[in-house]
Amino acid sequence: MTPFALILDSGGVRTAPIDDAAHTNGSAALVWIHLDANDPATASWLADKAGLNDLVVNALTATETRPRCEPIDTGALINMRGLAAQPETLSDALASIRLWTERGRVISVIRHDLLALPPVVAAMKAGKVLDPGDLVTALAMAITEQLDPDVADLGDLLDDCELRLDADKVFVLRRMIARGRAKAIDYRRFVVPQRQALEKLSHLDCDWLDERDRNHLAEAADRFARMGEELESVRERAALMHEQLTDLRAEVIETRALLISVVALVFLPLTFLTGLLGMNVEGIPYAKAPWAFWGVVGVCVAIAFAITGYFMKAHWFRR
Repeated sequence: MTPFALILDSGGVRTAPIDDAAHTNGSAALVWIHLDANDPATASWLADKAGLNDLVVNALTATETRPRCEPIDTGALINMRGLAAQPETLSDALASIRLWTERGRVISVIRHDLLALPPVVAAMKAGKVLDPGDLVTALAMAITEQLDPDVADLGDLLDDCELRLDADKVFVLRRMIARGRAKAIDYRRFVVPQRQALEKLSHLDCDWLDERDRNHLAEAADRFARMGEELESVRERAALMHEQLTDLRAEVIETRALLISVVALVFLPLTFLTGLLGMNVEGIPYAKAPWAFWGVVGVCVAIAFAITGYFMKAHWFRR
């Protein structure tokens, strides 16, 4: 999403040039300025035009971030993570959005487009976002609504794998479970601190958060707590299923090794017999008899059936 600026004043919501939005001087109820951290000019704009201190500028433009909420003077620095519009471009599972929030103004900075941004922009243009608290709350709720089904899908994936547990599908299931477990670990790395950040934000002592905003933030934090528990459950279940698949794989290898051993034991006496009769020395019995070849074949077949029958009676082939 390209940088933009939205201004809410007595005339409603309007789009404005970013530089103009930075100099409203408190005349608007809400100014939302959205910037791209990949633009080299963003850091200097935040310092010179927006008037933010170096600590805030560095936090907004940092390459690596984690969810957090830090009150600074009369505002708050908020980092959140959500689903990316183009996840294949990410090194992490979730894309970050960094917010500087104070009375009458919100500055958001991203490096990758978030799926949660367009619904929030639409909500503000529709008149449903009236102050910074509404904006932060709408963004947090949009992120949870989009991430929640994705987390639920991980649990459904493991449910499906549990139903399909079979020795013949070990290798396919191992790959599926490994992908689900890796995704759950990546998500949990951001979901748990995001819950803590939203809880801290909901108790923040500031005049731009009203009681309704705090309740919605607490609800979003609770949903993140539930997602964190679900992700932990997915991780533990995946580990247990991996152990089960390892046991099944060992059983498959053991069964195949047993089959090879049985075949080798069946052919061992036959190899000895044919090797003995195949020696180029005088005195081999029935060497000149016309029925000798088929006689030896019959003896070999009888020996093979006898040995195989013994192993079957001893239940060597039972899995």
